Order: sequence, then structure tokens, then C-alpha cells
Amino acid sequence: MSEAISKPLGAEGMIRMEGVHKWYGQFHVLKDINLNVRQGERIVLCGPSGSGKSTTIRCLNRLEEHQQGRIVVDGTELTSDLKQIETIRREVGMVFQHFNLFPHLTILQNCTLAPMWVRKMPKKKAEEIAMHYLERVRIPEQAHKYPGQLSGGQQQRVAIARALCMKPKIMLFDEPTSALDPEMVKEVLDTMVGLAEEGMTMLCVTHEMGFARTVANRVIFMDKGEIVEQAAPNDFFDNPQSDRTKLFLSQILH
Repeated sequence: MSEAISKPLGAEGMIRMEGVHKWYGQFHVLKDINLNVRQGERIVLCGPSGSGKSTTIRCLNRLEEHQQGRIVVDGTELTSDLKQIETIRREVGMVFQHFNLFPHLTILQNCTLAPMWVRKMPKKKAEEIAMHYLERVRIPEQAHKYPGQLSGGQQQRVAIARALCMKPKIMLFDEPTSALDPEMVKEVLDTMVGLAEEGMTMLCVTHEMGFARTVANRVIFMDKGEIVEQAAPNDFFDNPQSDRTKLFLSQILH
């Protein structure tokens, strides 16, 4: 991951957050979040624990409900309407810190379940697509094993393949490497770099700053529920403007 990825961005806005607020009881977790993401753009969100970065991306597919403001994903406004939520979730793939694979299903079955149930895809077609994406994440030989037989890095790559089987337009990653042993981090990051090179629209919460510098078009720093600073990677890392950003970077860059 030594050279920055350069891909042309689409003019089309894929994600728009306007004045988004969220509370947990009295705790104001998101404060006036405004964010526009273009097609093919790769955004990295970073910040200390509790800054609201994971909540921000979880609001994009209604895993968390915002109480104020507007969220529009691929032209559909996200409201409490179940049909709208379902429409957006078909287009938005998500990979979590923990793999969330079904332990009683094989890797292939984990990957075909959603396409068959949600997209009503025939089993044979779903299996063909699943094998394509397992090839893409370089573990096709694991298709008939169970999650417990795989390493953490392999399970996370399965989680990425499973999300891709729905052919999403947007991928969300919520600290996808933080639960992995250090030697397994690279294999997952390499898979994500491959997605970026193919032009996938991506939002990623991560502390992997090498990945952010190489892959992101834009790095967003959040603290206390607010977007403090956002900039292109070179500007963000080499010339941060906010004192809070400077302090954060001094603590995580060695």
C-alpha cells in the first residue's frame, strides 16, 4: 500500500447527510453531521472511541435511527418507512468488526443466503456469484468449510465476500480489522484495497492510517459527535488544521 489510488469520481452524489443529529437518551451522540459522498469516493472516518464515527455509518442503513436532519442514499431518503429502508439496504453492504457469520452454515451457504432470500435469486446463480466473490477475496477453497474452521482474517474476508454477493453500490466498513491478530490485518486490507481500485464507493471507520493515506480520497476526523476536520489524505496527515486533530495524530502515528 505504498502508492495512493487515483480513480476518477462520478459527479453523482451517492450519500447525502444534512444536519443529522442523534441522541441516546440525553447523550447527544451526533451533532449536525453534514456529509456528501460522490460515486466512487472512498472516505475514511477516524477519531477517538465514542466520537460518533461508527454511529454515523450505521445511520446510513438504519442500523441506528437519526432523530433530526436528512439522509439520502442513492436518491432514496432514509425514513422510518420499511420499504425505503429495505430498498437502501439492498444497495448498501456492511462489514463489521466482528464477522457475524452463521456458524452452522458453510461459507458458501453464508454467502448465498441473502441473495436467495432478499433478491429471490435461484440457488445455482447465487452459488456462482458466491464463488466469484470468494475467488475475488482469494479463499474459494474454503467454500465448503464452516466459519469455525477458518482464521479470523479468512472469516473477515468471507464477510466482505458475503456483502459483495448482494452487488451493493456502497460498502460500509466498521473497524473491520480491529478484532484481528496483527498478522491477519494485511490480508483484509489488501482485499479492501482491491475494492477501492475497482471504484467501489466506500466509507470505512478505521485506525489503519496507512490504509487511509493510500486508499482514501478524503479523511474525516470526528470528536464528541462532530466532524472536526476533513481533507485529502496528504493535507490531513501533513498539515492538519485543528489542534484536536494534531493531538489525535500525534497519539496514533509513531
